[in-house]
Amino acid sequence: MANRNRKNILLLVFTLASFTTFAQNSTIISGQDPTRRVITTAVPFLNFAPDSRHSGMGDVGVATSPDANSAAWNAGKLAFIEDDMAFSLSYSPWLGKLVNDMSLSYLTGVFKIDEVSAFGFELRYFNMGDIQLTDGLGNDLGEFNPRDIAIGGTYSRKLSSNLALGISARFIHSNLSGNISSSGGNESRPGVSVGTDVGLYYEKPIYSGAKEGTWSWGINISNIGPKITYNSADDLDYIPTNLRVGTAYSLDLNPMNTLTFALDFNKLLVPTPPIYAANEDGTLVTDEDGNLVIEQGKDPNRPLISGMFGSFADAPGGFSEEVQEVTVSFGVEYTYAEKFNLRTGYFFENQSKGGRKYFTMGLGFDLKRIGFDFSYLVPQKQNHPLAETLRFSLLYTIPNQ
Repeated sequence: MANRNRKNILLLVFTLASFTTFAQNSTIISGQDPTRRVITTAVPFLNFAPDSRHSGMGDVGVATSPDANSAAWNAGKLAFIEDDMAFSLSYSPWLGKLVNDMSLSYLTGVFKIDEVSAFGFELRYFNMGDIQLTDGLGNDLGEFNPRDIAIGGTYSRKLSSNLALGISARFIHSNLSGNISSSGGNESRPGVSVGTDVGLYYEKPIYSGAKEGTWSWGINISNIGPKITYNSADDLDYIPTNLRVGTAYSLDLNPMNTLTFALDFNKLLVPTPPIYAANEDGTLVTDEDGNLVIEQGKDPNRPLISGMFGSFADAPGGFSEEVQEVTVSFGVEYTYAEKFNLRTGYFFENQSKGGRKYFTMGLGFDLKRIGFDFSYLVPQKQNHPLAETLRFSLLYTIPNQ
């Protein structure tokens, strides 16, 4: 009964408020504090760390060494992959402290075309379990299994011996309620959109005395695409367009031991919610057309390009609030004989923008062509929705012949 009550609370995320809007409330699904000034988008699962290696390092990945999961972090990295082919399957029970049937799955593969280029594919599936849908009046609309899916491909090519450019494209399908109608006659439908990633990756060997290392950096803009709707053309929501920049340094301590340090910065390229004018009784002020009056900030209902570039200077609190919207990830990876890996990391988000702060840890084993990775998340806040989040990844590689 207790678990069912928790799930009923979570289901408020998917309740149809008379179908005036049907975007996913990404604050609860992402584990953010919904009472803060959080930037919300539809289909937030696109920005969840999908694999165990990088989630075990605090959700870093834009500049780490290439692997089968690189397309999720930086499309440019694929051109530097050493194996002829690599595949990965990852699975994570999601919000396990609240529900027991929500999960994130990720399938990906990489194929090396030649010495300077590679192709990859990916499939993301976010299963939100069975829920009971109601409209804004509390009328029963039946049971449904909301789910999101994204299918995409990536092409990456070296521009020089140290620099590569990658481009990804994906189709996004978000089915939160099926095709059902509320008591007011409004009908919902699955949301459909497309997204594009553009990534740059640079790596250079560094020699310091008898020790060797690799310094790398990366820039990736993901999910550049049109808004999505679950109802009508008047109710459009941004998908989570995101800018990720970072660097990494890998040091070979000796032929058997390697230590890697990585640092990432992220910012959603989505308009910041403005502060709306309010009356003395707390109700919001509207103009003659019934639109809310903005007291501070800018109108969030902007076209894609305007929303992306304007996201750097539209926060009501000015530059200081813009800085608060940047999340920071730091990770460390220790590798022994290219067979055993230990990982740890930390993820930080400003309290006013969702307040996610957690440590991560993970380990991995490589046995010839097969690898297994595991990661575990430990939030700083007790009873956090993301507490005890586990991720499992199975990898298979075919080396160069």
